[in-house]
Amino acid sequence: MKKTLKVLVIGIIMAMVFSGCTEAERVSYNLSQEADNFNVVRQLTVINCIEGDVLFQMTGKLSITADTGDNQLEIIVENEDGSYVKHFVGLSDNVTYVVEDLNLGANDVEKYKYTLNFNPDMWIPAEADIID
Repeated sequence: MKKTLKVLVIGIIMAMVFSGCTEAERVSYNLSQEADNFNVVRQLTVINCIEGDVLFQMTGKLSITADTGDNQLEIIVENEDGSYVKHFVGLSDNVTYVVEDLNLGANDVEKYKYTLNFNPDMWIPAEADIID
């Protein structure tokens, strides 16, 4: 009985040692959990790759999921009253995005506030006419 117990304990210890994950995997998992719990300030930048123009940026405590089936980003923001808002960003062959975790000054950002900045040249291509 003692011999069987020793073999079992040694087997469990070996399994734990050889099945461990790397530090990078643990850090990646922890950072993802923090972002999905709205604890990390992120900046999403959507870029038109053909022209090289920034279409818009969104900054705040955001949970972002890439839905490859629908070719879009799903962005969830928590409101102060405990409700949630979901935004969608459609992606195409010539539109890409970058998500940055902004740790500097993260404690100065309110949990329930976010900004969304559109590039007006992408939406309202207006030309001024001068009339005398």
